[in-house]
Amino acid sequence: MRILTLIGFLIIFISCKEDKKELTAQQIIDKTIENAGGSKYDVAKIQFTFRDIQYSSHRNKGAFELTRTITDSLGETRDVLTNSGFERFANGTKLTLADSTVSKYSNSLNSVHYFVQLPYGLNDSAVNKELVGEAEIDGKDYYEVQVTFAQNGGGVDHEDVYMYWIAKDDFTIDYFAYKFYTGKGGIRFRKAINPRMVNGLRFVDYENYKLEPWESVDMQTVDELFEAGKLELLSEIITEDVTVVVPKPNAE
Repeated sequence: MRILTLIGFLIIFISCKEDKKELTAQQIIDKTIENAGGSKYDVAKIQFTFRDIQYSSHRNKGAFELTRTITDSLGETRDVLTNSGFERFANGTKLTLADSTVSKYSNSLNSVHYFVQLPYGLNDSAVNKELVGEAEIDGKDYYEVQVTFAQNGGGVDHEDVYMYWIAKDDFTIDYFAYKFYTGKGGIRFRKAINPRMVNGLRFVDYENYKLEPWESVDMQTVDELFEAGKLELLSEIITEDVTVVVPKPNAE
């Protein structure tokens, strides 16, 4: 009888362990977004400063507005990206821009908001997610989720490949890397620092590393190269003066 009981406990134990390993990439990302603020992202008004430039975002029921305001000796330049497209204003006057310039400015604006508000953008329709493995970094266990982008809707950088190391215990993105092909191309690896919650949304800063040579590097090994001291610290990416306003339910 004791043997049967022991076997029963072993079956339950093994089953529980298998259940924990059966999360899909989508489930992992969903948990990560929920942990970072969840549905608050869908309605939040966010303001922050990055490299002495003012940024803001506002989302509501699928509509969005991303802005960037640059103030210098010539006055104020304001970039606005919405569902309808991109516009640039100089001291309140709308400028006429070439299509290539619109693409350049809108992509750079969207990129800043994307990184600052990670992991929110990881459920965009153009994002392809795959759980490719697991890893241990600094004694902590992580899921390795690879992200690529569909050509349709993935932007000019749709060929870029991202790897996110998501903590198994609390579903936070503590590290991520990306391989890009614009310009001379390269690999960047970022370590999250200074995590904080601002009115229900999670924000972090980053240590930003580079890797040379990079062309033949397997993205799943970048964390190992980091722990081995093979990466070069390029910069710190600091987001300052973050404010978040989340409307109350049913509020206009």
